[in-house]
Amino acid sequence: MILQDILYKVAIRSVKGSTGIEVKDLQIDSRKISKGSCFIAVKGSAADGHNYIDAVAEKGAAVIVCEVLPTELKDGITYIQVDSTAATAGLMSHNFYGEPSTKIKLIGVTGTNGKTTIATLLFKLFSALKYKCGLISTVQNQIAKEIIPATHTTPDAISLNALLKQMVDEGCEYVFMEVSSHAIHQHRIAGLQFAGALFSNITHDHLDYHKTFDEYIRVKKSWFDNLSAAAFAISNADDKRGAVMLQNTVAKKYFYSLKTMADFKGKILDNSLTGLHLVVNDIEVHFRLIGEFNAYNLLAVYGAAVCLGEEKTEVLQILSSLDGAEGRFDYTISTNDKLIGIVDYAHTPDALLNVLATIKKLKQGNEQVITVVGCGGDRDKTKRPIMAEVACEYSDKVILTSDNPRSEDPLEILNDMQAGVNAAAKKKVISIADRKEAIKTAVSLAQKEDIVLIAGKGHEKYQDIKGVKYDFDDKKVLNEMFVLLEK
Repeated sequence: MILQDILYKVAIRSVKGSTGIEVKDLQIDSRKISKGSCFIAVKGSAADGHNYIDAVAEKGAAVIVCEVLPTELKDGITYIQVDSTAATAGLMSHNFYGEPSTKIKLIGVTGTNGKTTIATLLFKLFSALKYKCGLISTVQNQIAKEIIPATHTTPDAISLNALLKQMVDEGCEYVFMEVSSHAIHQHRIAGLQFAGALFSNITHDHLDYHKTFDEYIRVKKSWFDNLSAAAFAISNADDKRGAVMLQNTVAKKYFYSLKTMADFKGKILDNSLTGLHLVVNDIEVHFRLIGEFNAYNLLAVYGAAVCLGEEKTEVLQILSSLDGAEGRFDYTISTNDKLIGIVDYAHTPDALLNVLATIKKLKQGNEQVITVVGCGGDRDKTKRPIMAEVACEYSDKVILTSDNPRSEDPLEILNDMQAGVNAAAKKKVISIADRKEAIKTAVSLAQKEDIVLIAGKGHEKYQDIKGVKYDFDDKKVLNEMFVLLEK
C-alpha cells in the first residue's frame, strides 16, 4: 500500500522523504522489521520504540514514524514526525487494513467488571440469531466457530485491525469487543468506528497504571466522548458514574437499571442456583445465569440487541437459554458431599464483593463459605488489603494465596493482603502461597453442602511466576480435589 494513503487523517508535523513509496507492513516491534516495513516508534510502559530507530534502519525499514526525529537521517528512508505515535499507530493500522470497522457493526464494552460476560453473551446471542459474528475478549478471540487465543483484553492497534480485517474477510456482520482502559489510554482503538458502546460499572482497579481514580474515570469517559452521532451508548443508571459517562457524548443515549426508571428496566423476582427470574420491561423471563451482577449484564445485552433492531421477545427467549463466559461464576458440585465449588475471575474488591454477596443470597441454611483468593504481582498494590478485607467480611474461612505473582515475591503480596485482616478475622484466615495446596486445603476444610469459592483467575490456564507461565487451571484443580475427596 502507498504510504500517502496509509497516512490519511494522521496529524503530521514534518516529513523527510517521499510519501509515494510502497509499504509492505506496519510494525511497532523492532524485531519484526524487514525490508519495506514501516516502523512506528511507540513509547510503551516497558520500552520506547525511539531507542530502536537505528536498528530498524539497518534492517531495511522503508518508513520510520516518530515523535522525535533522530539526529542522523538515513538516505532512502522516509521519516514521518507526529505528536503521538500511539494514536498514529491506530489511524495508520485502520487505513492499512482497509478501514475494517466501517464494514461491520463494531460494538464495544467497557467497565471494571462485566466486560467479558456482556461481550460473550452478545456474541452468543447474535450467533443464535443467525448472524456471523466476531468476538474480541479477555478469554478468547473468535471468528464464528474458530477460536483464536487472546493475549490481552484489547490487542495492540496493528493486531486489532488485522484481526478486524480477518473478521470482515470471513463475512462477519457484527463484532463484539471488550475495550479496556489501557486500550483507550494507549490509543489502541484510535480510528475505529463503533456502532455502539456499553458501560457496565467502574470501581477500584488499575490504579497502578492510571494513578488516580479520577484519571481512570476520565479515560473510560473519553471513549464515549468521541463516539459519532450515528452510534448508540448504553450505560448503567445504577452506577454512581453511569450518567457521567454519557454526559458529553453525541451518540444516542440509553440506560439500564434494576433500581430506577430506565430504557431497559429489570426487576429480580428470584435469584438461586437454578438461575435468575427477572421481569425485563414488563416481560417475565427465567435465565440460567446467577446473581444480581448478571442481571445487570443481561440488561446491558438486551438493551444493545434492541438498539441494533432485534425483536424483543426473541432476544429474551434466546438469552434465557445461554450460559455466560468461562470462569465467571463457573460452578460445579461434588458427587458425594454435595460441596459447591465456584471459580470466578473476581480480581477487584468490587467484583469479589459481588460474587460473595451473591453466594450469601444463594445460601439455604448454615453452609460455610470458604474463599481462596490472591492478588496479582506487579499490579495495583492498594487493592490488596481491601481484597482480604472483603473476603473476610463475607466468608467463614479465608485462604490467602498466590494469584499471578509475576516478578514479585508471593510472600510479600500475602503480607500486603494480611494488612486488611482485622484482629477479629485473624482466626479464620490462613496464608498458603502454593495455589494448588490452598485449593486442596479449602476443599479438605469443607463439610457437606459448604461453598468453596476460588477467586481471581477464572478462565486463565496458567500461573505467571518469575516470567514463566506454568500450566494451572483453577477449575481443573478444584475438580481433581473433589475426586480425591470422594475416594
